[in-house]
Amino acid sequence: MLNVYDQLKKLNIKLPAASAPASAYVMSAQVGKTIFLSGHIAQKNGKIWSGKLGDTISTEEGRWAARSIAIDLIATLHAHLDDLNRVQRIVKVMSLVNSTPDFVEQHLVTNEASELFIAVFGERGKHARSAFGVTQIPLGACMEIELIAIAE
Repeated sequence: MLNVYDQLKKLNIKLPAASAPASAYVMSAQVGKTIFLSGHIAQKNGKIWSGKLGDTISTEEGRWAARSIAIDLIATLHAHLDDLNRVQRIVKVMSLVNSTPDFVEQHLVTNEASELFIAVFGERGKHARSAFGVTQIPLGACMEIELIAIAE
């Protein structure tokens, strides 16, 4: 089985500290083997990455935002499980993209997160996914992504 930490090293990814909740919720909750991760918003240089795709943020920049969120989600999974090799499957990813009404590349932006999960977890990283365009995300963030995983 693919060692997740070896993959992170190959990809030159150092996991940040797991994010703390901003309000009255937890960043992860588990029922049985299913782990639900709260939505993580995009950050750039330690600050909220604000803006709107199709206006102030390009598709390419959005892809970088999605990648940064995916890394934060992996960090939260690590904090929850203490060993990412326990992940049996990334089951579902839901992406919210703060975008203009005429922006139609939410799926392309979200692909960056999906591709990273597959690069890190291999076959276990393949997942079902939804990508939505929304008019606003809390704190003006350009993206938010949540994740559901199964772990042993």
